[in-house]
Parts: sequence; structure tokens; C-alpha cells
Amino acid sequence: MKIVLPGNPKSTNGIYKTTCRNGYATLYMTNEGKALKEAYQWEAKTRWKRPLFDGEIEIRVRLYFKTNRKHDIDNYNKLWMDALNGIVYKDDNQIKKLTIEKFKDKENPRIEISLG
Repeated sequence: MKIVLPGNPKSTNGIYKTTCRNGYATLYMTNEGKALKEAYQWEAKTRWKRPLFDGEIEIRVRLYFKTNRKHDIDNYNKLWMDALNGIVYKDDNQIKKLTIEKFKDKENPRIEISLG
């Protein structure tokens, strides 16, 4: 089964920020990050019509970017993994194997997630 999340993949560097209060650093998700996570959740809910995975799963991810700009693929997974919690699997800690590839598609940037 495959889920396609439309749009240029977003790095966690752009959706999480840190603030300092009373000498303590706090990490929080930006409004843009919250909106994107919610959009991913709605997209997944419309495509996933099966029961939640129960047990270990393997996932193959294909990141399609608009440009050939340098992208560190390890920065593009936290948001969509969390967004699929409770929709596709109970928790992303069930992921036993994660394979990630990156490509360029100027006309149709997206994230393709194949589950098995």
C-alpha cells in the first residue's frame, strides 16, 4: 500500500524552533509545521482504508524535491512519521526498517510512502 503526500518535502529545520525562557531551552513546532502535519494526517486518512498495523513494519520512502539543491534526507522524516501515528500504525516506534531515497520532480514534488 502506498500513501502519497503532495508538496515539496519540508525539513525539520524549518518546522521546529527553539525558544529560551528562564535559562531553559524549549523545542516547539511552528504554526507552519502544525498546519503541514494536519494536512498530512488528512491526506493519509483519505487514502488509508485498512486497520492499523499491529507489530513491526517496513517502510520505503521516496522524497521528490522541486530542485537539485542539497537535501540531507535524514531531516525530512519526523513530521510525516508522526502524522501517520494512529492512522496507519499505532506508533512510529513500530518501524523496523526504513529505506529512504531522494529524487527531483520539479512538476510534482511529493513524499511517497510504501508500507509492508
